[in-house]
Amino acid sequence: MRLVLLGPPGSGKGTQAVRLAQHYGLQHVATGDILRDEVAQKTDLGQKAKTFMDSGQLVPDQLVSDMIAARLQPAFILDGYPRSLPQAESLTALLKQKSWQLDAVLNLEVPEDEIVARLGGRLLCIQCKAVFPARTPSPCQKCGGKLGKRADDNPDTVRQRLAVYHEKTEPLEDYYKKQGLLKDIRGVGTPDDIFQRMQDAFSKSKK
Repeated sequence: MRLVLLGPPGSGKGTQAVRLAQHYGLQHVATGDILRDEVAQKTDLGQKAKTFMDSGQLVPDQLVSDMIAARLQPAFILDGYPRSLPQAESLTALLKQKSWQLDAVLNLEVPEDEIVARLGGRLLCIQCKAVFPARTPSPCQKCGGKLGKRADDNPDTVRQRLAVYHEKTEPLEDYYKKQGLLKDIRGVGTPDDIFQRMQDAFSKSKK
């Protein structure tokens, strides 16, 4: 099984990707984790990426795609990749090279006001980066680290991040819709409700 998970920041992609990966026995490929790991291990790709990251620039599409290609296993869920049309085209070429096909692209839809409210209230573990709802008492329930707020989780910055998402990532919806892969998922409700909708959408795509 091969899945791509799309959705704006704050839509719950990370949470649902972990659940889907565990439920279906898939490799969870999170772009941010891979970038940090490549840099930490000082691989050739990681050193190239660090040059851009240290100067405040976005890591080039091809470099991100090369990192994904080096790690991708036969059964996966992609979380945070692709983020642009060039990345989507690179993924299509990679899958074709391996004679693999995507089963579905699940697109979490959440109203912008809901996202601003979510991100403005969430807490992040400084150590393991786990995300918790507002008013969750410290320390982190997973690793014991201190909980705090991300500097860019303020309303103005969140709306800027959403604007970038609309510009760069929303075109992927049309790209995958034309391939008959896109499944829109209502991303409002409890995590269990959203997870069930994703399972239902994927089940229908297999019929």
